Amino acid sequence: MKYRLLGRTGVWVSEISLGTMTFGGKTHPVFGNMGALGQEEVDRVVGTALDAGINFIDTADVYADGESEELLGQAIRRRRRDVVLATKLMAPMGPGPNDMGLSRLHVMRALEDSLRRLGTDHIDLYQIHNYDRITPLEETLSALDDAVRQGKVRYIGCSNLAAWQISKALGISALHNQARFVANQTHYSLVSRDAERDLVPMAEEEGLSLTVWSPLAGGFLSGKFDRGGVTTEQDSRRARVGFDFVPFDEEKGFEVLDVLRTVAARHEVSPARVAIAWLLAQRAVTSVIVGARKLEQLADNIAASDLTLTEQDLAALDEVSRLPVAYPNWIQDSFAPTRIPAGNQA
Repeated sequence: MKYRLLGRTGVWVSEISLGTMTFGGKTHPVFGNMGALGQEEVDRVVGTALDAGINFIDTADVYADGESEELLGQAIRRRRRDVVLATKLMAPMGPGPNDMGLSRLHVMRALEDSLRRLGTDHIDLYQIHNYDRITPLEETLSALDDAVRQGKVRYIGCSNLAAWQISKALGISALHNQARFVANQTHYSLVSRDAERDLVPMAEEEGLSLTVWSPLAGGFLSGKFDRGGVTTEQDSRRARVGFDFVPFDEEKGFEVLDVLRTVAARHEVSPARVAIAWLLAQRAVTSVIVGARKLEQLADNIAASDLTLTEQDLAALDEVSRLPVAYPNWIQDSFAPTRIPAGNQA
């Protein structure tokens, strides 16, 4: 396993991290289709991940209505020091009007609830799960800063925010000398490269880690699906859920999948392993979050850390999946060379 720095913290995290959306929720209407692993299965998955060198584990309070955190807490209780533990808050955790969001009231309640479920006295990376259009960022960041100063949280991060929202938050934190986001968890894959427009350059400019969720586009890039909805594995999450968890152009997706399979055959590995290795080769990516119901699936995903794609592989995958350049990027790019005197060009 290889390790990369978490933002500018000096903390090393594994470039493959373990996601826990498959933990718990056997009778849950949504998470029951994600995996619904019980404690024994969770123990095996977590143990396998830790033994393989993974030290970064991500969960969220909303996963299976808190059961994921409870199962994970039990699984790591004897190896807590081996884990950089991340969880998230924001989504509804009850029927009340204050049982969700990013108000100080809910942040403090959600933090205490997650600490209790995880069986720990601190969370290493506490992330807001989405943007709260009602609560001012100043209130949220002040509450998170208090949690850091109290020692209940080591670092803070965000997920699913736009680049301008993260930049605004960083500015507020700097103005008030508060804890700043050190990481951004975003959706990114060969069929969903939107993050490259603004989030990737923003992360590089601000020194934020970029951690990736759904690197296989909800299982599509596993290569188990063909045109017309035919699948080689009816038990896959994408088949069981019955809808596309992440939206993308499916026809273009199959074009990407054709090239992905060609590259995978060249290396004699699975398409999923290549898709994850491609992400690890992208600038700004710190860690790719993988989730699994089966140990063999987890082992294959972890092995992506040892797969080095050739320049030919990367060029082919980039060509078939590349986004059109958006405004204002294309016009900024057209002007950029004119600012460099001819004698100074490399």
